Amino acid sequence: MRVIIAGAGSVGRSIARELLLHGHEVTVVDRQPSAMRVAQVADAEWVLADACELPALRQIRADECDVMVAATGDDKANLVISLLAKTEFGVPRTVARVNNPKNEWMFDEAWGVNVAVSTPRIMTAMVEEAVAVGDLVKIFTFHQSKADIREVTLPEGSALVGRLVGQIVWPTDTVLACIVRDARPLAPSPDDTLEGRDELLFVTGRDADEAALERVLAGQEPS
Repeated sequence: MRVIIAGAGSVGRSIARELLLHGHEVTVVDRQPSAMRVAQVADAEWVLADACELPALRQIRADECDVMVAATGDDKANLVISLLAKTEFGVPRTVARVNNPKNEWMFDEAWGVNVAVSTPRIMTAMVEEAVAVGDLVKIFTFHQSKADIREVTLPEGSALVGRLVGQIVWPTDTVLACIVRDARPLAPSPDDTLEGRDELLFVTGRDADEAALERVLAGQEPS
């Protein structure tokens, strides 16, 4: 897969390193000469150019890439890069970094964004998850489908402890996707027994009833 990353800051370089480790072809582009830290991601192709400009996107062959990642520290630039990549070059998938959570509402298909990633929002969710044992916490929202990933850590005294997964009726549009036990992710099966301190990861649809899920987690049957 060929990936172009616009923005060679710490975020862009980290993404590039991970993608290269997974065998992908990566091009990193930035308009600041000071950002050209080629030695830090030596296996990537580096281009000094402004990805907000059409000539630059032609130079880096945006029409040949599979994914465009707009990872600059400027939300306006990330929106422009995503829009040009999608509308002018037909890039199949665009991923845009959201620096200011107040701007999240703009990062949608109208601006050519397939996936918006808000680092502050994710970090906030991680903090909440760390201190909220027993509480249902929203970890992530898929921008396109509006589905959510929610997490709960079962307290030792939870009504669900000792019950089989197959015995529990989850609310509509709610799927138990993973059980994390002793730092090991487990694919849940109907014969698995829930234990105290299990982390349960749910995928919930846009119309899912959070209150109904909370009632089930409290040991009540869904209405």
